[in-house]
Amino acid sequence: MLQTNIHRYLRHGTLPQLRVFEASARLGSLTRAAEELHMAQPTASVQIKKLSETIGLPLFEQVGRRIYLTDAGQHLYAGCQDVFRALEGIEETLNGLRVMESGHLRLAVCSTGKYFAPRMLGAFIQRYPGVAASLEIRNRSKLIDRLENNEDDLYVFGSPLERDDVVTQALLPNPLVVFARDDHPLAKAAQISFERIAGEPFLMREPGSGIRQLAIKQFEKRGLTAKVSMELSDDEAIKEAILAGLGVAIMSRFTFGLEPEPSRLICLDVDGFPLENHWYFAYPVGKQLSATARAFMDFARLEARGLVTQGIAPRETGTVAPIEQAHRRGNSARTAKSFFGAYSI
Repeated sequence: MLQTNIHRYLRHGTLPQLRVFEASARLGSLTRAAEELHMAQPTASVQIKKLSETIGLPLFEQVGRRIYLTDAGQHLYAGCQDVFRALEGIEETLNGLRVMESGHLRLAVCSTGKYFAPRMLGAFIQRYPGVAASLEIRNRSKLIDRLENNEDDLYVFGSPLERDDVVTQALLPNPLVVFARDDHPLAKAAQISFERIAGEPFLMREPGSGIRQLAIKQFEKRGLTAKVSMELSDDEAIKEAILAGLGVAIMSRFTFGLEPEPSRLICLDVDGFPLENHWYFAYPVGKQLSATARAFMDFARLEARGLVTQGIAPRETGTVAPIEQAHRRGNSARTAKSFFGAYSI
């Protein structure tokens, strides 16, 4: 809270008055100060008079043709220098933000975003080393809470937000697949119908998760009900449950990382999958994005695709992971890397 003893300075346009006062004290002449500031001498006199009235003490005394600072004027002149230096420092900081020499970026992303957001932030900071960044990783429900409270600069969701009070822009493909263990009875089947896969026990993220909403929506649009065998609040827990043979899961292709691991996880060849989906930038309508946030969005739109595909480079012959092997079977299957060529953003 501003101290009450400076309110009088805030009521009378003190900064313009201080500008005239500083020039007059430095040059020892009100006339020369007016010339330097490109104003009429009577106007400069009025500014000095108003400042003296605000202070409550005379600031100059005239001896002959020259003016001299009173004791009050000397103290004010010293304080004037401090004020102007502080304003110069503020302007230098703000100018750094304007030209992207410095700044701070607060980014909040959905759970699957943790596999590409750090890489994207790192590349951005390499280009703009003066920028400091922070990253929050939350499920969809908590991410929406942060957005509604305007806690961050930008948000990345794993699916679109259908809200009139939020601006969204597509960033990257985020395809959905059906994960299973490599010895699942349907592991070698091609073009499995969704009705068939719907009879399997499903592993689901917790309520409030965006990927859960997307998965449930696939059942609802077909008039089916998912046989949820277990709810888990962590992607790694779902992975372990799949590997334990406890069920299958509809998840983002990149839920378990960008580069396919040589594990027992596979993507079943289900009709209609991989399902087209995207990651999205989001921010509240009316939010004034900083120069840093705008620069990051521009950078991500140009560079994110390349940064992500670097992490899913093809393996040597004979070392293809089970996930990729499943994608390569059947006419409807595509490799993870092919999504970036197939979808336009």
